[in-house]
Amino acid sequence: MKIYVVGGAVRDKLLGLPVQDRDHVVVGATPEQMRAAGFRPVGKDFPVFLHPDTKEEYALARTERKTAPGYHGFTFHAAPDVTLEQDLLRRDLTINAIAEDEDGRLTDPYGGQADLQARLFRHVSAAFEEDPVRILRVARFAARFADFSVAPETLALMRRMVAAGEVDALVAERVWQELARGLMEAHPARMFEVLRACGALARILPELDALWGVPQPPQHHPEVDTGVHVMLVLEQAAAAGLPLAVRFAALMHDLGKGRTPSQHWPSHHGHEGSGVALVEALCQRLRVPGECRDLAVLCAREHGNLHRALELRASTIVSLFERCDAYRKPERFAQLLQAAECDARGRGSAELRARPYPQSAYLLHALAAARAVAAGEIAAACSDKARIPEAVRSARVRAVKQAIGASGQTLTPARE
Repeated sequence: MKIYVVGGAVRDKLLGLPVQDRDHVVVGATPEQMRAAGFRPVGKDFPVFLHPDTKEEYALARTERKTAPGYHGFTFHAAPDVTLEQDLLRRDLTINAIAEDEDGRLTDPYGGQADLQARLFRHVSAAFEEDPVRILRVARFAARFADFSVAPETLALMRRMVAAGEVDALVAERVWQELARGLMEAHPARMFEVLRACGALARILPELDALWGVPQPPQHHPEVDTGVHVMLVLEQAAAAGLPLAVRFAALMHDLGKGRTPSQHWPSHHGHEGSGVALVEALCQRLRVPGECRDLAVLCAREHGNLHRALELRASTIVSLFERCDAYRKPERFAQLLQAAECDARGRGSAELRARPYPQSAYLLHALAAARAVAAGEIAAACSDKARIPEAVRSARVRAVKQAIGASGQTLTPARE
């Protein structure tokens, strides 16, 4: 029995990065030997074991064979006669097919170290095209390792996989899992760059793919192209270290512009309303978690109103709070403002990216004033119970009017 550390742990160590998780492959062992050594079996499809002390994963060396479309269609063979080289051959990229033994010696049969130096994502073998999840993984790696590029032959292989319909066999939960992980990387826009380059974005997120080539008003958007703008917005969210829900909302906020009739370009009046239905359908299709879905829907619908906040009357601001359920969920409303600020700063101009966004402080100040209204006391003092909602709302409007009147805001609002 020989044990090796494989995959991302070896790759990250060679890159001088912190090692988060360590996966191991065991050569020359049987499941019975692993159990006898105290390892606990956890694998359903093939033998994977947890170390009795560290709880790290140890998988028996295995080969695999494609039996059906999608990433579930495989049969696996794990036996003591499977070699380390055979196990590494089935891995996705050469940079993930390097093994390190217990003495620190490396086994690199497929040129992974050379590709690390060349900053290349290159597939190990033709077996890459048997698993469509690998397209998503390469795109996600591009978001993490921003100075890497996809080898031309690997990109061509990914395109063939898309054309063959392999991506269409992916289940929603796995697509969302990979997208969510990529969104949380340092440069998530690169994930979508790779997905577009191989044609997968049009199959996975056609609503997003439709934004490239759609123009916007150049006086407010020097980048002009809506797809480029959305990527700039997403990069703003990543640079600010914002949570997944905010990054997803930033990604979704302008979907409606992909449905604007060309005769209405580049103004896109009313795109907020059409965007809501697109976001809802996309979230349902990919089974996006409720927290991400709800914030994305709010952002698609309200980002224009948030940008115009300094122009709104107190009663309109109170209506905005009501639509956003801001009294019960002020933290979510604050996240909505974060996404809107990323939208305002996600422009192809350094001057616009550095422009202040006073709307956030302005609306949070107004919300604090509205939430401070003693709704219970108003209800108790109201003789006509049917008029309680109206009385509470009127008090909130007065409180917001006083708050924004005292703020002295005279700054120019952001433009959609």
